[in-house]
Amino acid sequence: MIMNTSRLMGVLLAGGLAMAAQGVNAQQTIYLPNIVELSGAGAVSGTNWRDGIILAVEEINAKGGLLGRKIELEHLDTQSDAGISRTQVQKVLDKNPYVVLGPVFSGSVLVDLALTAQAEVPEIVGGEAAAITQKGSKYIFRTSFGQQSSIPKVVNYMRDGLKAKNVAVVWVNNDFGKGGRDNFVKEMAKNDIKVVADISTESGQADFSADVVKVKAANADAIFVYTNEEESARFLKEARKQGIKTPLIGETTLLGQKVIELAGDAANGVRGHVGLTADAPIPAIQEFAKRFKARFNYVNDHNGIKGYTAVYMVKAVTEKIGKFDSKLFAQTLHGMTIKPEQEPGILMEATWDANGDIDRASFLAEIVDGKQKIVEILPKLNK
Repeated sequence: MIMNTSRLMGVLLAGGLAMAAQGVNAQQTIYLPNIVELSGAGAVSGTNWRDGIILAVEEINAKGGLLGRKIELEHLDTQSDAGISRTQVQKVLDKNPYVVLGPVFSGSVLVDLALTAQAEVPEIVGGEAAAITQKGSKYIFRTSFGQQSSIPKVVNYMRDGLKAKNVAVVWVNNDFGKGGRDNFVKEMAKNDIKVVADISTESGQADFSADVVKVKAANADAIFVYTNEEESARFLKEARKQGIKTPLIGETTLLGQKVIELAGDAANGVRGHVGLTADAPIPAIQEFAKRFKARFNYVNDHNGIKGYTAVYMVKAVTEKIGKFDSKLFAQTLHGMTIKPEQEPGILMEATWDANGDIDRASFLAEIVDGKQKIVEILPKLNK
């Protein structure tokens, strides 16, 4: 049967319009995949990171998106497994993302970063292991301090604030923990402080009774705890149970909101350095915390702030370059300072160096009556 001319033209026109509509729709969105720990040992961190991202994207899309395009998000679970993380990153790279967000676990970032570097796609991560920005990738950027920046601040406090002459260190045996432990021990040696106990624990570990016994036997002036959130809470509860009175000092994870919730009274008295906190005496961060609580009905930790600011990093750089160019994005972010006056969503002034490391103000804190109390604001390393 031969189709008449008018009907044929109608079919062709309809098909052309459908293809055009698909093309227009593709031009109206920009793809930002989020590769993160939504199950397994990193679920607490990953869920906060994801929800911070969601909040930022909702805000930006409500105001018209990036350069007139709405952000299209996709969340892929790494299951807190580095091999799965690598697979997920490869999967999204096949879809030509503008920027990749995540992961949070350092071990996953370390196996992912070669893929994003080869694809010349920026990757904005939550991992803190020092090695991440020492691999030479020009496409990796942090949302939090690397251990080479944060650990010296902890050590300075132990030396000057506690006058410690010897310490015990308890660390988790993964890329995050090993990097922190190595930097801590190195800084201890520089400051002539003796490490009298060096105790390795496992990710997901439930029983810390034997480890606390070892710590008590060391008779240290201070105990440095560098484990993930859930393990940190378990350690603190066991330390309280065994009557440890020695100062417990940590970095951001030990003083995190989830640790406070899980450890209860056992968290009181813990001190240390925090790179980001919802309790910071900074109005922009406090307002963010209120919006986060209203949207997700729980109190965010530092990972929620990191996820939120990661998206606003994308916004600030994109608006600066005026187009969607992944390679130019990476080139521009190196050496760039983003100020809240220019982009309120960044919350605090931050600068990224040639390696992708971040520099901004941070805090000394203590847990008092189940809440973080900021003791001191520490300035940027390079003013």
